[in-house]
Amino acid sequence: MTEPDISFGSRLQGVLNDRGALCVGIDPHEHLLREWGLDDSAEGAREFGLRCIEASAGVAGVVKPQVAFFERFGSAGFEALEEVFAAARAAGILVIADAKRGDLGTTMDGYAGAWLTPGSPLEADALTVAPYMGTGSLAGAARHALEAGKGLFVLAATSNPEAAELQTSIVAQGPDEGRTVADAVARQVARLDPGSSVELSSLGLVLGATIDLAGLGIDVEAVAAAGTPVLAPGFGFQGAKASDVSGIFGPAARSVIVSASRSILAAGPSGLRDAVRQHAQQVREALS
Repeated sequence: MTEPDISFGSRLQGVLNDRGALCVGIDPHEHLLREWGLDDSAEGAREFGLRCIEASAGVAGVVKPQVAFFERFGSAGFEALEEVFAAARAAGILVIADAKRGDLGTTMDGYAGAWLTPGSPLEADALTVAPYMGTGSLAGAARHALEAGKGLFVLAATSNPEAAELQTSIVAQGPDEGRTVADAVARQVARLDPGSSVELSSLGLVLGATIDLAGLGIDVEAVAAAGTPVLAPGFGFQGAKASDVSGIFGPAARSVIVSASRSILAAGPSGLRDAVRQHAQQVREALS
């Protein structure tokens, strides 16, 4: 695999500059499919996803399909997801596959190959991954992403309450000894991309917008200094407001992808494009 002409970090920076930081979550829940008048099937999920792409085109620069809501339909669901990805590429929208894969060795390499190889059926621009087996277990996937011009977003500080016990635990050994697990993951991710000092990194973090980042030990100044992009779920329905993005992320706010799903999707197919426009405007105003 040869080095790409343009890194994911560079492409993401271009999107943030041109279209703003809104990311539209594509989550075809069973109840949403019913409310939209669609079947709870792979075909319904496909139609749901394509309508989200159509509403986002030219307005939002990033979408985040939740893979689980397609995967539940088996091979037909994956086929539907492939069509949604292809439609997003055709519309010039970056796709973050929210699959939260995490493994080690050749198994993790297989996941990276499936989701991050140009021309593969499930090709996305970036993939969410879990570091429970150690951030180093993601090194092969990180190399694959960097070589292919793709990105990774590593779970570091998540908003689910049961995560706090693990993520606030103190690292007992190694270069990050004494730091919380969440902060250690953030710092280790930055070290996986030595080129991030000259542009926005292609390796990012998932940091929930509804939690006390400082309480979890996350140093947002260090995140900003490393040029690490942040995928921030929790805006809209989950309680975080776009107007709070700078207050939440401080100096890292300029590299935050503001992810909203239910607060947009609840508008239904007839109000979807207006909801995307409204959210995109709110994010632009918050970061202006």
